Amino acid sequence: MNSPKNTSVADRLSAAANAKKALLERAAQARAVADSPEAAERRRARQAIVAARAAREAERKAAKLAERARQAAALAAAQAAEAAALAAKLQAEKEAADAAFAERTAREAAEEAEKQAARDARYAARKARKRKGR
Repeated sequence: MNSPKNTSVADRLSAAANAKKALLERAAQARAVADSPEAAERRRARQAIVAARAAREAERKAAKLAERARQAAALAAAQAAEAAALAAKLQAEKEAADAAFAERTAREAAEEAEKQAARDARYAARKARKRKGR
C-alpha cells in the first residue's frame, strides 16, 4: 500500500488477505519450531538451569541462616559467661566488704572494751585511794 490514492477496493482487500495469509504462515512456522524436539530440549535445559540456580540460592540461604544461628549462640554464650563473671566479682566484693565490716566491728568492740577496762581501772584506783584515805 505504497500509494493509497491509486488503489481500488479490490486491491486493498487482496492486500489485506495476503497480509493475513503471511501472518498465519509465520505463526504456523513459529508453532512448528516451538513444538520441535530441539526446542523442547532447550526448554528442559533452561528449566534445569533454573532449578539448579534455585537450589544453590536455597543452599546459600540455609548456610547464611546457620551462620547467623552459630553467631547468636556464641554471643549468648559470651554474654552468659560475662554475666557469670560479673556475678562472681560482685559476690567476691560483697564478701570482702562483709569481712571488712566484721573486722572493723570487732576492732571497734575491742577498742571499746579496752576503754571500758581503762575507765574501770581508773574508777577502781580512785575508790582504792578514797578507802586508803579514810
